[in-house]
Amino acid sequence: MLTIKILGPGCANCKRLEEIARKAASDMNVTAEFAKVTDYNDILAYDVVSTPGLVINEKLVSSGRIPSPASVSAWIADAMKAP
Repeated sequence: MLTIKILGPGCANCKRLEEIARKAASDMNVTAEFAKVTDYNDILAYDVVSTPGLVINEKLVSSGRIPSPASVSAWIADAMKAP
């Protein structure tokens, strides 16, 4: 099971990123635990300069933008292959 974290204060872009990530995981039939990280200090621990940020299995894959659904799907697939 993957762990997917959305980093950000809960703004519209953060919500959109979460929607994209949830849909990508669902479309791929991947079981994932989703978490919202809203605490500023917790976000900084991932070296994120601007939000929203996307973390898959503790690896920061995107920050400061809303990635395409295809990109999110590719990152999920990569995470599934990782040991």
